[in-house]
Amino acid sequence: QVQLVESGGGLVQTGGSLRLSCVASGSVRSIKAMAWYRQSPGKQRELVAAISSSTRNTIYADSVKGRFTISRDNVKNTVYLQMNSLKPEDTAVYYCAVSTLQLGPQGYDYWGQGTQVTVSS
Repeated sequence: QVQLVESGGGLVQTGGSLRLSCVASGSVRSIKAMAWYRQSPGKQRELVAAISSSTRNTIYADSVKGRFTISRDNVKNTVYLQMNSLKPEDTAVYYCAVSTLQLGPQGYDYWGQGTQVTVSS
């Protein structure tokens, strides 16, 4: 079992920045990849970014490339999402997730409770 706790969400104006953090605990040695997803009202949950636990390989949604950066600190068992140049369409609940299998666009086993990000126009 892996437990995930997110933090760092909030309200920001268009063009602003936020950094999300997610701390993993429990069976952290089983983690192969960590990811951020988001879901806004009426839409499906979508992958924002993901990073391998053993390499520097990353995946980004086209909508956030060049604006968001995912990174990890394996010593602290933490994954970060640096979000710059935020837009109103980035407004969503952001979820941290981990995979015990591999880096990819799906197949994440454990999820955090979510943190709200609201970008005002």
